[in-house]
Amino acid sequence: MGREEQVEEREVLDSIFPDEITDISETEYRIAITLDIPDDDEEQDEPPVVLLTVRYPPDYPDVAPVLELSPPPNAPSHRYISIADDKDQLLQGLQETVEENLGMAMVFTLVSALKEAAEQLAVERRDAVLKEEEEQLLAAEREENKKFHGTQVNRESFTKWRESFMKEMEETKAKEEEDRLADLKKAKIKEPVKLTGRQLWERGLVGKYEQEEADEDEVPAQEVRKLSVGDN
Repeated sequence: MGREEQVEEREVLDSIFPDEITDISETEYRIAITLDIPDDDEEQDEPPVVLLTVRYPPDYPDVAPVLELSPPPNAPSHRYISIADDKDQLLQGLQETVEENLGMAMVFTLVSALKEAAEQLAVERRDAVLKEEEEQLLAAEREENKKFHGTQVNRESFTKWRESFMKEMEETKAKEEEDRLADLKKAKIKEPVKLTGRQLWERGLVGKYEQEEADEDEVPAQEVRKLSVGDN
């Protein structure tokens, strides 16, 4: 009875996968499963393909079929999925489907479950890569934006700024006072020195000094006359 069900299932599969199924023996065949990864950015002509090899034990479908996974020969590597590396994970994921379908023809169901699981695995990896790339871009953007913003103000940074500012103001004030005293010193040196009477006499400047004062106090006679006329 098991063999009759196997032959019947094989004929149905041949009608569903006419170009994808290849016989290995009367009880063993291989199905090529093409994966459809949404928004796949891989620049390659062919999408990834999984080869599912099915071998019927004598008591199938009352017992599980023997399953193997492999990539096509010389298949290009894919960024998000590797059949050679991921086959154990994918086969393990089919065990629940096998157990749920014992006693019934299950290969078509297994093909559908395998295709969905492989595509989901590739999509999850793709999304993880895109998320990481986005986070890197955002981090780079944040670093770039720091160039256009000042340091965030908090109590510690404000206290540090205030101490620096007060120190700078004190240094500026001290420098200004130093410059002012220097200017006063220069002005005092250039200021005429007023001599005492004894110093004038000792230096022979008494007559000259008195004459200069008289010249400064003398009013021209003509001016005096003008003032006299004006008074009258």
